[in-house]
Amino acid sequence: MILLLDAALLGGITARDLLFRRFVGLSLTDNVPDHSTIWRYHKHLGELGLTQPLFNQINEQLAEQNIIIKAGSVSIIDASIVEAKNKRAKKGKHTDNTQDKEAAYVSKKDSTGKVKTTYGFKIHLNCDEDSFVKKVETTPANVHDSQCFTTLLTGDESAVYADSAYKSQAHDDYLAKHEPPINNYIHDRAWRNTPLTEQQKRSNTQKSQTRNTVERVFGHFKLHYGMSKARHLGLMQFHTSTVLASIVHNLKTALSLKQKYGLA
Repeated sequence: MILLLDAALLGGITARDLLFRRFVGLSLTDNVPDHSTIWRYHKHLGELGLTQPLFNQINEQLAEQNIIIKAGSVSIIDASIVEAKNKRAKKGKHTDNTQDKEAAYVSKKDSTGKVKTTYGFKIHLNCDEDSFVKKVETTPANVHDSQCFTTLLTGDESAVYADSAYKSQAHDDYLAKHEPPINNYIHDRAWRNTPLTEQQKRSNTQKSQTRNTVERVFGHFKLHYGMSKARHLGLMQFHTSTVLASIVHNLKTALSLKQKYGLA
């Protein structure tokens, strides 16, 4: 959890909160890790490719305790755009461009119908009905949501929920031909001169009741884990932050479920 905290925030908390010092294993005489220490550790995790094995191990342990259900679970897939740390093209000290070179522009309509252009990255998630993150991918923001659909599937789910951006004949065929077949709950999509029928609209509304779980996960990421804007430059470090956020989210979700149902 410590790696997800802003270094300045961490310093302030550990300087004044004895309980937090105890939680992170710092005595009264220990120095507080500064920004560069946390940054280097964060970078090494990504460079050595350790975040994904750690994420898999955490999920395996939760599955062994029957907290995460693997076989026959539901997969809810969606994507969310995150603004890059350096989004504008500016000259640095050596007149070089400081804009994050691995991010990209994307334009998308917001809830009010206005087109919003963002320079950044995109998080692609697969979570279950209890909001546990099962798989995560990250890309530049201009990569279409549907391009990560099959790679986000675990292969042992019983059903898939996703919005209409993922609707295609290829995906319908993939789910139908999978062994065993995966129940297809991707939202129906309106095409030119082919609007949705009333039955399709009602069906989409029913699917949304389950699909909205992934929206809450993105909300937690951005509100509680600082994922509303990238904290580091480059796709590798953005992916590291996203996987670490997924680990923390799953651990907090597991603790909440254990407390709710009185599990040991």
